[in-house]
Amino acid sequence: MFTGIVEEVGRIREADYRGAARRLTIVANEILADIKKGDSIAVDGVCLTVEHFTDDTFTAQAVGETLSRSTLVHKSVGDVVNLERALRASARLGGHFVLGHVDGIAQIISIDDTHPGQWLTVQLPDHLTRFVVEKGSIALDGLSLTVARLNSTLVSVAIIPHTWQATTLQKKRIGDSINVEVDIMAKYVQKLLRPYEQASGMTLEKLSELGF
Repeated sequence: MFTGIVEEVGRIREADYRGAARRLTIVANEILADIKKGDSIAVDGVCLTVEHFTDDTFTAQAVGETLSRSTLVHKSVGDVVNLERALRASARLGGHFVLGHVDGIAQIISIDDTHPGQWLTVQLPDHLTRFVVEKGSIALDGLSLTVARLNSTLVSVAIIPHTWQATTLQKKRIGDSINVEVDIMAKYVQKLLRPYEQASGMTLEKLSELGF
């Protein structure tokens, strides 16, 4: 489990396929201080397991299911990625609970710097919009962000200058793809409501409209 607070930006040194899986070797610094085999590291929001490491790199594999749901399938040597170590029980929860299980890929529609900081607007896959509410949490490429505006499938987030400069967001351009993980709490609520939706007409969207 992660918090969506990116610790550093890494760079892909090697990327090759092993059957249906993709093996990535990533150059890093801070997160390697206490690393060991079997540790979980979020790479652009995708939870991967460390298989090997050196003084300045770690290697992990992304399997077919992960590749089908995330942008890791398109990553190339030299690309930069957001990195975060798994949450420790004693650590502060600076963002929100992020599992590292990407739900889908969004497309960047606009980047607006006329506001204080940057406003990033992405278009979500239709099936994910029901799990998103204004002022709720969403993870984009592993970053815990607050939904500032929601309009159908369009989600806008406001990003402070520090976050923009300290993550891969500064490299993003309109039309780029970005990993999305919706708030796990919304998914649990949706599952609990499902048996009652037809009988009562109550849905996650209606609860949101009522302020819940």
